[in-house]
Amino acid sequence: MSDAVSEAGVPVAGIDPGPVTAWMDERVELNPPLRFEIIAGGHSNLTYRVTDAADSRWVLRRPPLAHLLAGAHDMVREHRILAALEPTPVPTPPVVGLCTDPDVNGADFYVTGFVEGTVLRSLADAEMLSPEARGALSRQLVEVHAAIHSTDLEATGLDTLGRPNDYVARQLHVWRRQFNAMTSRDLPIIERVHDVLVASIPPQIEATLVHGDYRLDNCLSGADGELAAVLDWEISTLGDPLADFGFSLAYWVEANDGFNPLGHDATAAAGFWTREQLTNAYGELTGRDVGDMNWFFAFGSWRLACILEGVHARYVGGAIPDIPPQVHEFPRSIVALAERAEAALRCL
Repeated sequence: MSDAVSEAGVPVAGIDPGPVTAWMDERVELNPPLRFEIIAGGHSNLTYRVTDAADSRWVLRRPPLAHLLAGAHDMVREHRILAALEPTPVPTPPVVGLCTDPDVNGADFYVTGFVEGTVLRSLADAEMLSPEARGALSRQLVEVHAAIHSTDLEATGLDTLGRPNDYVARQLHVWRRQFNAMTSRDLPIIERVHDVLVASIPPQIEATLVHGDYRLDNCLSGADGELAAVLDWEISTLGDPLADFGFSLAYWVEANDGFNPLGHDATAAAGFWTREQLTNAYGELTGRDVGDMNWFFAFGSWRLACILEGVHARYVGGAIPDIPPQVHEFPRSIVALAERAEAALRCL
């Protein structure tokens, strides 16, 4: 593979520009040459902004360059979900196409249209919105999450996306296994919290489409607090909607937390809702009983610790270029997340 070259003349790993350009030229109107730029953010699949000579833009997604976990980074699956959700109320980028021919770029990839919007990660990002817009965006995030959980599985063809039963038990098994596959550290607290969670799983009442990684910085936001698109569907499946909502709460940072698992503190800005407000709104919108949400928050915190251990290993192993500064804090964050989960379980 001959790497693409960015506008600044820097090689762009993971892109073979000639075959990729030819593939795209068969599907969209474009004006070569194409420029490829890795979009900041994302700790798993690689996301590129693609721009042609007329400044038309698209987005290309492909797996990491190394350290692929079995069952993860499935471009076919992610493309299927995006295509199925296009006619639904869930805002997603429009799909251009999927390539599964390894001769084109060495790995599966898919391309979508480019959606205008901002990924909010830091307080500085959040300050681009007014406090009123932050509140509006908080509500939109809950409304769209509820819409995801209300997706008509049969109509969209997503009823075969995964096994709907025993979602939480399977998640506990999978992420414990992934943690042990990627870690080089001895962290007894991971096993200890895992065992408490396994022994106290709330009953699963229903199965819906779940995003699996729904958080503010996996969405594109507009200037007035509108949610333009939900991104990063790679671990979406069928499962317990309350667990999915708990995962989102584990990512949500409040101003008085004193702990920031990803180094992203946008939601600590004035105007964003608290986790309690988000939970109450979700319960009101969906009619679901959110009485066990503290358990799901603990589960989400433990699961995030397991995820970050794998993310850190992939960065250190060279699977994803350009290591962000916050990744160096992940080993400490992982322990803090497990401790937060353990503390939340004591309060049940």
